[in-house]
Amino acid sequence: MSEAFTHFLRLRKMAELTAHDALPLVRRAWHGDAERIADVFLAARGQMTYLPCLHTDEETRAWIAGVVVARQETWVAELHGQVAGFAALDGQWLEHLYVAPEAQGHGIGSALLAQVRKVRPGLLDLHVFQQNTGARRFYERHGFTLMALGDGTDNEENLPDAHYRWRAGSRPGDVRQ
Repeated sequence: MSEAFTHFLRLRKMAELTAHDALPLVRRAWHGDAERIADVFLAARGQMTYLPCLHTDEETRAWIAGVVVARQETWVAELHGQVAGFAALDGQWLEHLYVAPEAQGHGIGSALLAQVRKVRPGLLDLHVFQQNTGARRFYERHGFTLMALGDGTDNEENLPDAHYRWRAGSRPGDVRQ
């Protein structure tokens, strides 16, 4: 079997799985996605009971539309034709990766992370709240290395955070700057 034909068969299988919602469809976000992205953001952060409430839902929705979708490279993952998660990049920084609570555990976060690694193949940095142990385990499972722990003075929530980095070719536990 030729390499091209094998590649075709893999693509066809992926298309079938995506069409049957066995795999999320990951695509670039557009301004029409802002409302659903905000829904995902608000729902996911609503599960983080340690976060202070700093903004109204209306303020958050305006920020998602005017900053995240408009100014950052934003990707969405769809499941059953609905936005179920999103990731936003600003340079080498993964600024956001959120999955709707009801869609967690279905590979959406991993699919979004694979996409951002594809478009930033060399290096990714991110911050995560130290209390978000699930997210920390997720990033560590996907090869991110803890670079530093912060005291929260660099985020508006004033909560301790952690700086993680992924570098192509690195293994978990490698610390390279």
